Amino acid sequence: MDAKYSDDQIGRARVKDTPELEAYYKELEALGAGALWTVANDIEPWEPRTSSIPMLWKYDDLRSLVLKSSELVTPEQAGRRVVYLVNDKRKDVSAAVGWLYTGIQVTRPGESTSAHRHKASALRFIMEGSKGYTVVDGNKIMLEVNDFVITPNSTWHEHGVEADGETCIWQDGLDIPLVNALEANDYAVYDGKQPLVAPVNHLPMTFGGAGLISPDINWDKPYSPLFKYSWKNVYPALLESSKVNDGSAFDGILMRYTNPLTGGHVMQTMGASIQLLRAHEHTKAHKHTGSFVYQCAKGKGYSVIGGKRYDWKERDIFCVPSWEYHEHVNLSDTEDAVLFSFNDLPVIEKLGLYQEKEYPDNDGFQTINN
Repeated sequence: MDAKYSDDQIGRARVKDTPELEAYYKELEALGAGALWTVANDIEPWEPRTSSIPMLWKYDDLRSLVLKSSELVTPEQAGRRVVYLVNDKRKDVSAAVGWLYTGIQVTRPGESTSAHRHKASALRFIMEGSKGYTVVDGNKIMLEVNDFVITPNSTWHEHGVEADGETCIWQDGLDIPLVNALEANDYAVYDGKQPLVAPVNHLPMTFGGAGLISPDINWDKPYSPLFKYSWKNVYPALLESSKVNDGSAFDGILMRYTNPLTGGHVMQTMGASIQLLRAHEHTKAHKHTGSFVYQCAKGKGYSVIGGKRYDWKERDIFCVPSWEYHEHVNLSDTEDAVLFSFNDLPVIEKLGLYQEKEYPDNDGFQTINN
């Protein structure tokens, strides 16, 4: 049964203030209490309500400032040399959207960070450079452009660039705001240098080949053992899928990064996807619970979010708040476009909070207001 969104309907608070009630409220407040009917219409909305706004961060505008940070502070001084991206409505929790954080990190050849760990989960999407690496719980993994890399919560990790490499820039994504809201975060620095426990690229080579897994593999962690999802494998998979599938009317050819042992999300609190928009494809609009941060990995186009157009090209980053109508458009008549995104769907789905709704008017396309 569809709800009728009117506060005049039975079941909604409609109490008018009187001098007696106002005095009563003050008595309750003095005791650290309150009357539910004074806040019920705010804390129990008819539909999900976001506290974030759509935003677009242009890489061309940010890149020089990201590189400038490498001239001003060292990784050791900064801990992590990152320019973080903050939503205008989420500055109080340093979030890019919802309870998700994102930033752009830069590391020069020969530089590395101290190994550390935290309860917040983290991920990377590599934007520029060569011979960058991460070490996660003693597993060293080399990074290439458009690779997707995870750093699960409480794992020791460090990042760097080999001396003969090129300056690397990548996008960080973390659930710091969520873990802080749950009052469960922490941070620790490793005493000394992490010892390597396996050959370089051992985990992605073990778990990343053709969907084949050795039966003697022993992995009991609640997150993916793959750690790195290589663009050289992911992009061809998108192209192959596009040859035999129509894809989603709302997302084009959408593929989710998964834990190869379970088929589930890569980590407990954050998931990630990659989607291909065919030449000149225009998806229909829908909205759903769950916050998303996007980066354009290939091509150019625009997204309509909440009736406003946001033009993006390669390396631009934008966000879609929870329960905000959105659709995507590839502007090229000949080339595909690819969008990477990460989200909080593992939490939303696990708690039974996911819901979705198609845009009801105009054949599924929003009217653009800007």
